[in-house]
Amino acid sequence: MQRRTIALIQETDQNGDFVSNGALCGNIQPRQADIARIRQRISRTATELSYDIIVWFWGMLAAAWFTRDLSADAVLHSFALRVAIAVGVLCPASGLVAGMYRSRYRRGSLDEVVGVCVAALGTCAALTITTTFLIPGQRSPLATVAGAAVFAVLAMLGARYVLFAARQHIRKPAPGAAAVKVIVFGAGAAGAQLVRSLLAHEGAEYLPVAMLDDDLHKRRLRIHGVPVLGDRGAMAQAAAKTGATVLVIAIARASGTAIRDLTAEAERCGLVPKVVPSVAELLSGVERIEGVRDPRITDLLGRRPVETDVASMSGHFAGKRILVTGAGGSIGSVLCRQLQRFEPAELIMLDRDESALHAVQLDLHGRALLDADGSVLADIRDPRRVRQVFEQFQPQIVFHAAALKHLPLLERYPAEALKTNVWGTWTVLEAAAECGVESFVNISTDKAADPVSVLGYSKRVAERLTAHMARKTAGTYLSVRFGNVLGSRGSVLTALSAQVAAGGPVTVTHPEVSRYFMTADEAVQLVLQAAVIGRDGEVLVLDMGEQVRIADMARRLVATVPRQVDIVYTGLRPGEKLYEDLLGAGERDERPYHPLIRHVPVAPLAPEVVLRLDPADGLTGLREALADSAAGRGPGSAMAEESPIAF
Repeated sequence: MQRRTIALIQETDQNGDFVSNGALCGNIQPRQADIARIRQRISRTATELSYDIIVWFWGMLAAAWFTRDLSADAVLHSFALRVAIAVGVLCPASGLVAGMYRSRYRRGSLDEVVGVCVAALGTCAALTITTTFLIPGQRSPLATVAGAAVFAVLAMLGARYVLFAARQHIRKPAPGAAAVKVIVFGAGAAGAQLVRSLLAHEGAEYLPVAMLDDDLHKRRLRIHGVPVLGDRGAMAQAAAKTGATVLVIAIARASGTAIRDLTAEAERCGLVPKVVPSVAELLSGVERIEGVRDPRITDLLGRRPVETDVASMSGHFAGKRILVTGAGGSIGSVLCRQLQRFEPAELIMLDRDESALHAVQLDLHGRALLDADGSVLADIRDPRRVRQVFEQFQPQIVFHAAALKHLPLLERYPAEALKTNVWGTWTVLEAAAECGVESFVNISTDKAADPVSVLGYSKRVAERLTAHMARKTAGTYLSVRFGNVLGSRGSVLTALSAQVAAGGPVTVTHPEVSRYFMTADEAVQLVLQAAVIGRDGEVLVLDMGEQVRIADMARRLVATVPRQVDIVYTGLRPGEKLYEDLLGAGERDERPYHPLIRHVPVAPLAPEVVLRLDPADGLTGLREALADSAAGRGPGSAMAEESPIAF
């Protein structure tokens, strides 16, 4: 019978953390460890409850004697008996209501303090109401009850804190001989949590011996026994005093600029810089707070992370038929992965690379049989095939990520840029208009702002063609412009990392060449947000903070390997800028909806201007024709926008 009555056992550890141990079937005998934990919890709860009742009882007697509300005989005889009965009933009831004896609060937390105070207030109110039972025929001893409440709260909180501190001291492991002494920069919540975790973690690799913080009010504090020795200016002195060899940067949501500055300062002081995992890494379970790591390039971008309205995006994409061109690419694959979370009615992934489609399907579903309708093998250069795909799936939302993107190659082969980035984009735009797409998002690049390369010209033309279609058809047609994506195929970071791994040399075009960088996840969040807040015919541009020098990235990567790796400067390539632009000449910085997203109007371009270009023209002639089309120069560039377009 006992085995059949046990369905689920919910338990808490000694810190009040929730644990679940249970028998999911009535015929399963609970483990001995479960029984031991249950007995331990019952014993601990009974001890706490008994202590609280005793505290209230003696508090009432002491307060009654001290305030002289009652005579000595009343205190020692009838009053004491009645108080024992009332406190024995009211104290447990108030504590249960406040959650004190149901393990709702973590030991030593502010929530526990509030819970004790709420329980004491409830007991106090109940005792005040029942004073007619405690002292028949006499006025209510308010001073006695209030005095007892103050005494009880102090005694209950004091005992709990002493036990908590003693338990923490007992649990604190002795530092191992191999533990590395570290200085923690940041005495806020993240730093305090890191110090506590490292001190309580059995066999921790790092031992915090000092803390630093630029906040003057935190000077001379001791956090879990670790002293705050000053600000960043005291870094060298703190290292010499404590013998620390590592600096751990523990600042919640630290900017890339702050991490870069602190990393450089640590290296000047002979300290190895480390950082705590990001909030996203902690929430995903990939990292723990004590798992400090080396700073990554993504930590050094010098830009706040993009924050998007996930709730509004979920409502926009849920239950919709969504098509992604270039689904196997760096941006397209991340787009598909994030869109899948919003539970669309159908996700159509289009790409001309069968291996890329195989990889993205494997990533999304854990299998890649390539037999589902959602994986479409097609080339956007083929108008008939693209039209067929749109007629078959009737997408409501389109993300156009298919493009050629390697600047040096397109400088040599501008005809390929024309066929894919320009004509291919127009093919997809036409098919989208024919089937009545609700929302169309064209993925652009910062190279399209004041372009000087074939890549930039072709992507600027694609922006203008998208703006043209926005004027000619229903639905929302817009573009999204951002900089380099870290870790994407063929990105500068990937190339530099491969060169470092091969032993060098690492090639950089110019010591001052700088670029905007963002992660693929951030880029995709911008694209998704654009589909929600973007207005017809405009370009949305992310505020990407400061540009990062490629030479600095190279030096950072070289510093991660023990051997000597040379950095060689090769000179700027044709069509390459020293510094990139996010906004072109005449484009204004307007952010009506999101503090990190600019909205830029785009001048439309009639498709006839580029459809009549001849890929067989010479390299120079075709490059100039693309440049004229991007800038609105040349014959036919000012072609009337009111002319009807046949679909």
